Amino acid sequence: MTRVRHRYGLACALITLLAIVPAAAQTAETKHATEALPASPAAIAQYQRALAEYQDAQAAYAAEAEAYWSLITQKRRERAAKRAGEQPLALEDYVLTQPPVYGGPPKPVDPSRPPDEKPASSRPYVPVVADFLAAAKQEFKFVPRQPQSEGEFKRAYAEVALAAGLRKEQIVRIYSFEAGGNGGYDVQAGLERDKSGRAITTALGYNQLLATNSVEVVAESGPHFVQALAARAAALSGPEKAALENKIAVLRKMISFARSVPDAWNEHQALAGTSKGLAIHALNLDVDIGPYLQTQKLMDSVVFARRKGFPETLTAAELEMMNLTGDGNGFDMITMPHEWRSRVPTANFFQRGGYRDNPVAQRNNVVARLIAATDAHMDREIKLPGSRELAAALQ
Repeated sequence: MTRVRHRYGLACALITLLAIVPAAAQTAETKHATEALPASPAAIAQYQRALAEYQDAQAAYAAEAEAYWSLITQKRRERAAKRAGEQPLALEDYVLTQPPVYGGPPKPVDPSRPPDEKPASSRPYVPVVADFLAAAKQEFKFVPRQPQSEGEFKRAYAEVALAAGLRKEQIVRIYSFEAGGNGGYDVQAGLERDKSGRAITTALGYNQLLATNSVEVVAESGPHFVQALAARAAALSGPEKAALENKIAVLRKMISFARSVPDAWNEHQALAGTSKGLAIHALNLDVDIGPYLQTQKLMDSVVFARRKGFPETLTAAELEMMNLTGDGNGFDMITMPHEWRSRVPTANFFQRGGYRDNPVAQRNNVVARLIAATDAHMDREIKLPGSRELAAALQ
């Protein structure tokens, strides 16, 4: 009986082996079929001709785009000079054509490249929340106190924002626009709906501060945050007091780093690209400090408008123009005569890279359409649960 079983086992093994061998051979054959065959000389020649045409078209487009964006910069400087000299602006002080769009042939596929090989991305890697947290821990031994719930952060933000003087309408509608009406305190541009996607920029939080914004706000307003936190610490005791005092010490170090360069956007941008700059950006994730950063970004715009003599309270859409494009550019838009707004391209108020990364400004490519689209977007997103939760926290 044992011998019969042994023979039966051998037979089964043999059948299995005979079944596996053709399958394996078939797999190898299929794999071989999917591998790239050596490209023929004719295919290589055709590729080289197509590549030359593509490169010529790209060079022509690059030259046209460079001239366009250089003119945008020149006109912006001329407008600033006019304002400084209290001279009136004219419609011709703006570039009235839209940015050039590449219309040449697509980049050809190299026939000698394996079919499974993906072309290298031309876009640089954008750091994400995990990078900010890792940098904070490495550079300053700092771990943000993240909220236990979204509601906790919203309540902290609401308290700080109202105390600073922002209006409820401004707070909620700008959140609805920037964070999509349902975004969390850690929402990042490009990852609003798909956390496994690819970040577009470092823009983070309810008001979407770039890493450069965070460095700049800490450099300019960090001492005020220290005062506010010190006042809170004075009312505490025990471990809570010690933890907040330690956080204040870390914040002081970050302020010192942010102030190690002149107070200028380009200087802060350079710092923001360093590990210490990314660590500062992680402050947005801290429930004690993040609300101050998010609030101050908006308050800086409010103060800018007041200083320039803007006679009225900014609507949420007007404040968003300043938040979106920077105070100077946004103020330029909201003080522009209404009859010009349908003719002036939104490109006038962006850097080239910022415009490239902003599909809203591209779709709504004149000032009137951008402001109207912003208001319409706010009207829709303010009905979502995140916006309603923030509104409730502001009661």
